[in-house]
Amino acid sequence: MSSKKTVLTKSRFGCKIYTIYFDCTVILSPCGDEMEIAMNKLFNYRESLIGALKNGGLVILGSIILAFGVAVFIVPFDLVTGGISGLSIALAAAIPVEFLTVDVWVTVITWIVFFVGLIFLGKAFALKTLISTIVYPIALSSFMRMLTPDFLGGIFDLTKYTASEGGEANIAVALICGIFGGTLVGTGCAVTFRGGGSTGGLDVIALIAAKYIKSVKSSVLVFIFDAAVVITGLFVMKNIIMCLIGIASAFVVALVIDKVFLGESKAFIAHIVSDKYEEINDAIINRLERGSTIINATGGYSGSEKRMIMVSFTMSQYAAFLAIISSIDRNAFVTIHRAHEIEGEGWTKYDVKKKK
Repeated sequence: MSSKKTVLTKSRFGCKIYTIYFDCTVILSPCGDEMEIAMNKLFNYRESLIGALKNGGLVILGSIILAFGVAVFIVPFDLVTGGISGLSIALAAAIPVEFLTVDVWVTVITWIVFFVGLIFLGKAFALKTLISTIVYPIALSSFMRMLTPDFLGGIFDLTKYTASEGGEANIAVALICGIFGGTLVGTGCAVTFRGGGSTGGLDVIALIAAKYIKSVKSSVLVFIFDAAVVITGLFVMKNIIMCLIGIASAFVVALVIDKVFLGESKAFIAHIVSDKYEEINDAIINRLERGSTIINATGGYSGSEKRMIMVSFTMSQYAAFLAIISSIDRNAFVTIHRAHEIEGEGWTKYDVKKKK
């Protein structure tokens, strides 16, 4: 029998055993436990990468849908619906310079808001808006250049259906475009939220203001900023009918986001049962920045004692929550419910009227 020498080596991927015989034969075999851990890490990395690509794809898709809705249905009729697109339409009308078109204003304002958000809200928030900040202005400019009679026979040039005396847009056509535009914009935002991203916009300014004005909720500030944009558009455009259609379109956007992404709620409650509950709980607190409750539970079939985590989170944290669970324990039992209402610290304040 040949003499042999056994060498154990370790690396970041686990350990290996090299069995070297004097006849120069080398046999390589893995070291069980460490190799299994290494393979699990590699599998989790692969799953995390797939999840990141999927979420990134959803954000890109949502941004493209959003840009299409704005470019084809909103901009041609100067519908000021609030947000960056509405502000850009108002600025393009107020400052009639040839090269300062709506898409140029959108690009400039979007990047200004992005860097302001980066400074005041931090890198984590800025990263959520980065993809949309890049994709949305480019897609908007591309779609706006399709609105010509020469492109596919003018199929996207909807203003041709509004020819009338004086060249004014037909109210019925503008209303239909406002509804369909709002539907696409709302769908685009909802898809972006599904991917764990954010469309940024004037919501960033509202969040910054809410950071320093503790007595006013961010949702109220968003409404105030959007209302200011609509009122500005009214004075600039001097067309109250188109202004009203823009407001109706904004309501459609909000309705579609609620129905497509949320149903009837903007908050979720999740229950997680896992043997790695401590690690999951730490990630929820530190990465998701949400509080949690750990409940003692007993398996109805097995009778074994378990720990169950209960946590509440918002729609913008939905994708991040699922990513946390997937990265730590893919075998965790998770149930997610829409919450009708959540009161307390970190959420809305109690508003109970005293009965006489």
